[in-house]
Amino acid sequence: MSKINDFLNEAGVFFLATVDGDKPKLRPLGAHMEMDSKEIFGVGDFKNVYKQMVANPFVEIVACKQDGHWMRYTGKAVFETDPKYAEAMLDGAPHLRNIYNDQTGNKMMCFHIEDATAVDIAVMGDGESLI
Repeated sequence: MSKINDFLNEAGVFFLATVDGDKPKLRPLGAHMEMDSKEIFGVGDFKNVYKQMVANPFVEIVACKQDGHWMRYTGKAVFETDPKYAEAMLDGAPHLRNIYNDQTGNKMMCFHIEDATAVDIAVMGDGESLI
């Protein structure tokens, strides 16, 4: 997982693809961390992205680095039930506590990807597995 985490850290923003009915949906994200040997991501329980992943957990994450390498990380989103993941995510990005708190009622929902493939791809080269 460290290779995936390092890639995402270097890329900064990455994109999460979900399915809404029979249409693809893509959005930029930045909330992620490595914890318990898993790459953990966070989304809001009030957002369509969360509802889409509950309905169809198959997702893909794509990130691009300045050097032209890009990563495709594909698999099944599995939501974490232990609140320690959301707390750690919010500790790492305290500005998100303005969105996710008891007053707003919004909850950070954390997930990892199982049955995954992750490939680092050079612009004009073959991919290298990161898992």
